[in-house]
Amino acid sequence: MVKHNNVVPNGHFKKHWQNYVKTWFNQPARKTRRRTGTLSKAVKDFFPRPTAGPLRPIVQCQTLKYNMKPRAGRGFTLEELKAAGIPKKLAPTIGIAVDHRRKNRSLEGLQSNVQRLKTYKAKLVIFPRRACKFKSGDSAPEELATATQVQGTYMPIVREQPSVELVKVTEEMKSFSAYGKLRVEQMNKRQVGARLKKAAEAEKDEKK
Repeated sequence: MVKHNNVVPNGHFKKHWQNYVKTWFNQPARKTRRRTGTLSKAVKDFFPRPTAGPLRPIVQCQTLKYNMKPRAGRGFTLEELKAAGIPKKLAPTIGIAVDHRRKNRSLEGLQSNVQRLKTYKAKLVIFPRRACKFKSGDSAPEELATATQVQGTYMPIVREQPSVELVKVTEEMKSFSAYGKLRVEQMNKRQVGARLKKAAEAEKDEKK
């Protein structure tokens, strides 16, 4: 008697299974083709705007673990735009993202984003909506002739690397026990109430 798990399975290899096999060896080439097509389309459709999209502010990441890392935010606040002298309705038309819900929690963040807006405004070249009709605020024809489209990230966020200070290890550092120090401080914290009570009773006894 033969058990069911000892039966040799039938692979049905007589069918033309090679015709139904699908390979994906063209993925790397397709990726390159999509990338070059996207860049060429950006140059053609988004000119003269930057290909990376509108300018974003510098904000800090959330939670205690990541709040020291800066990243690109959703948009500039109305307070930042006002300090930089840019009207809130004009900002989206010149490539600046606006987020009316975000609040400024620190003076340093406000100042850094205002300086970022002023730097962007100083380098900004505004093309006229109609080539033959210039309006107030448009750049001069000389600037338009030499202007080039920015491809890639514009004004990238650079994280500052912390400086490392080298110190010579002394004998006092070698003999220091961090674990023992922590245990002593934990014990001192735990005994604060009892010690205060004991000192108060001793002072009362001395008065008697």
